[in-house]
Order: sequence, then C-alpha cells, then structure tokens
Amino acid sequence: MGIVGVIPYVAERFGVSVPDAGILVSGFALIVAIAGPTMPLLFSRMNRKTVMLLALGVFSACNLFSVVAPTFELLLAARVIPAAFHPLYVSMAMAVAQQTGDTAAERARNSAQVFVGVSAGMVVGAPVAGVLASSIDLSAAMAFFAIVTVAALMLTVAFVPSMPVEKPMSYGRQVAILMKPVVLASLLAAASINAAMFGFYSYLSDYLGSAVGMGAALVSGGLLVYGLANIVGNMAAGRALGVSPRAVMVMGPIALAVLYVALYLAGNALIATSAVLIALGVAVGVANTTDQYMVSRSAPEAPDFANGMFLTATNLGTTVGTSVCGALITAGGTQLSVLGTLPCLALGVLFTVFRLRCAHVGEGDAA
Repeated sequence: MGIVGVIPYVAERFGVSVPDAGILVSGFALIVAIAGPTMPLLFSRMNRKTVMLLALGVFSACNLFSVVAPTFELLLAARVIPAAFHPLYVSMAMAVAQQTGDTAAERARNSAQVFVGVSAGMVVGAPVAGVLASSIDLSAAMAFFAIVTVAALMLTVAFVPSMPVEKPMSYGRQVAILMKPVVLASLLAAASINAAMFGFYSYLSDYLGSAVGMGAALVSGGLLVYGLANIVGNMAAGRALGVSPRAVMVMGPIALAVLYVALYLAGNALIATSAVLIALGVAVGVANTTDQYMVSRSAPEAPDFANGMFLTATNLGTTVGTSVCGALITAGGTQLSVLGTLPCLALGVLFTVFRLRCAHVGEGDAA
C-alpha cells in the first residue's frame, strides 16, 4: 500500500485525475482478488521457499521497471502483474502464523504479528514514498519500492529455510469450505469492512492535502502516524480477540463508522483531524486483524485456501471501496470521499452479526 503515498504525484506526472491514478490501487486489489483463491491452490504442492522467491522476483522486476515507465498505462501494467503473486506470499505467512499456536488466543496473537508487518510496511512505505516524490520526483519513490523488494528477495535467499509441503490437502476438500454459511458470511463481512478502510485510505494522502490543507511534509507525517497507530491496533487486537472475540468483531466496524464521521466533521481543523486520524489508525489496525481472524476461525481445516479467499474478499472490497470513494470525489470533491465508508460499514455490521449467529448454531467455530 506504499503506492498510496504517491497517488497525487502519479496524477500530476502522467496528466490523469486523482481517481484515475487510484486505479493503481484498485487494479492491484482486483487482480489479488482474482488470484486469491487460485494461486495458493495451484502452488500448494511446491516448496514454500521456492514460491516466496518466485513472488518476490516478479515484484522486484516490475518495481524496477516502474522507475522508468514512460506512460501511465505501462506503470499500471507493472503494478497489476505482480498482484497475481501477492496471495502466494501473504496467505503462506498467515497460515504459518495460525499453525504455530496451540490455543485460539495464541493463534490470534500470531496472526496479529503478520499484520504488524503489513502495518510496518505502510509506516515506512507510504510516507517515505511521499517524501521522495515531493522532494525529488516520482521515479525516486518507485526506486525505493524496488530497493525494498530486492532486499526482501536477498534476505529470503539467505535466511529462509527450505519448506517442502509434506501432506497437501486435495483441491476439492479446500474448495468445499465455501459451502459453509459461516465462511461466506465471514468473507462478506471482511469485504465490506475492507471496502471502507482501504477504499478511503487509497485517497488519504489527497484528503489530507486537499480537504484538510496539509502541506507535503505534514501529509507524510500524517501517513506515518496513521501507520504507527495501525501497529498499535494490530497488537491490541491480538490480545482482545483472545479474551472477547465476539465483542471485538461487532464493535470494530461501529467504532470505525463513528471515527469516519468525526473525521468528516473535523473538516480542515488540523488538531481535531490529527486526533481523529490517530484513533482511526488504531481502529483500522484492530479491524484488519479481526477480519482475518474471523475468516480463519470459520475454516480451520483449510487455512491456506481460507487465507486466499480472505485476500480475495478484502481486495474485492478495496476495489469497490476505491471506486465508491473516487466517484464521490468526482461528484463533490475530496472531502466527500470519507462518506463512502459508511454504507460499506453498515453492511459489515450486518454480515458480522449473521456470521456470529451461524457460528452460534454450530456452522463453524464458536468464536
């Protein structure tokens, strides 16, 4: 999601609108959504280290090309091609985290650690890319992405051990989890909540600059603080889900709705916006971890496929949410984009309640 920090600069460099530049986010998310249920299945019998290296290799090559991409269309291609390999890496990390805990509380904390890594990437990626794009140019920001992925590739070669798959589950048994109502409800809830969170986040840098009136340095600082708050939320969710998962699932999207309304009402008041942004970052961190926990606990018998479907659901949500918020920007300006989160969160609450009812009657895990 580091690309979020440079969306306004992409629009300026290639002469496209901010909503059109947002396709770099929604297009990536759409490809991840398509690849989520298929790529983990296709590569489920391969050595996990080999798959990780393949994914990082594709990302590195495409990020290197992005540095010199001459047109928006080619930059978009370099952005969406590696998206197909994103589910391989992430679903694997999630599955390993879930399988290393003996209790539900331990698995929740382990899953939270994965999202701490994701949030840490946003903490560094979005603000650093924004600073590089504003102080040097867009190519410098793209070079930063390339350096990070190449470094990750080299570290994986050096330090990750070989991880052959000993007893792969059949494709049919994994796909069968989609017949469970509790799984479908979990996926729909995750998609709806993610549509709100990342649909708006796609335009957060533009919102802080255009609607709030922050300068480039303050926007980068705001993204940094937001990302740090995400990490706090990830860690808090890991603990809270081990104690009262039902309450966390229901109250999460409600808290988000309240905070998005507060952000809208804060307008261009810098102090009020900053305070809400911190609270919102924590709430989003909690919701990220909770959504993944909700899906994985509904299908513990097929963690790899469940995590792939989780990525599909959340990235479809991002695609829809980005489109909704972008349409509101086109219709009435950047400040309206935050209101696009509210119908998505309303659906998220409804699907979460239905998911908990399914679990209560024995359709899935009680949590």
